[in-house]
Amino acid sequence: MSATIDIVIPVLNEESALPHCVVKLFAFTEHHPEWKWRVVIADNGSVDRTPEIAAQLSEKYNGLSILRLEERGRGRALKKAWSESDADVRLYMDVDLSTGLEALPSLVTSIVDEGYEVAIGSRLSKGSKVVNRSFKREVTSRGYNILIHLFFPLTKFKDAQCGFKAVSRRAAESLVPLVEDNAWFFDTELLLLAGKAHYAIKEIPVHWEDDPDTRVKIISTAWEDIKGLLRLRLRGRPTPPLVS
Repeated sequence: MSATIDIVIPVLNEESALPHCVVKLFAFTEHHPEWKWRVVIADNGSVDRTPEIAAQLSEKYNGLSILRLEERGRGRALKKAWSESDADVRLYMDVDLSTGLEALPSLVTSIVDEGYEVAIGSRLSKGSKVVNRSFKREVTSRGYNILIHLFFPLTKFKDAQCGFKAVSRRAAESLVPLVEDNAWFFDTELLLLAGKAHYAIKEIPVHWEDDPDTRVKIISTAWEDIKGLLRLRLRGRPTPPLVS
């Protein structure tokens, strides 16, 4: 039996980007029939035409479902989508397609065939290509990842923030309930919990192109990330079930 893969696309007021993303994603997955693909649009509080467009797309694609949350927060959307999923691999990607889809099969294969519990796209791994990234975002990202290693010296992953990650069924069930953050720090907290549980994390080189229309507010997001690191450093990380 082929593995079931859930791809979650968190959206907030993405009426322009959503149709292009869904069409391109389904066209890509058709070339990989070895897995059963399902796509979940996790709409957390959109007030534009995103819900209407999502409904139209769900009528066109059988493998597409919609999850609606009234409260905002990307982490909150991912928690709900991954917790309610029964898929073998639970993945998420950004709607702007900043990360090239050619890395998608490697993300899935890492978990399905290679035994990793977590697989992440990495813009800092050898073989990655980053295009059109502003100097400000590049410095902030690298500085943040250095800070993670200063707070948690045994950390092995290089890029915590790339919006292209997958977890196994076991990792989702054991780690997601322990993540406290409901916003952008969700990614880092999940990875730090995975590291404490000794879950194997695979980093996949990606082709990544900066989206000039990004909704990420760099300074405020960085500050929230730093507060998240301080919380985990001072209070300690909860202990997930360890890998036997």
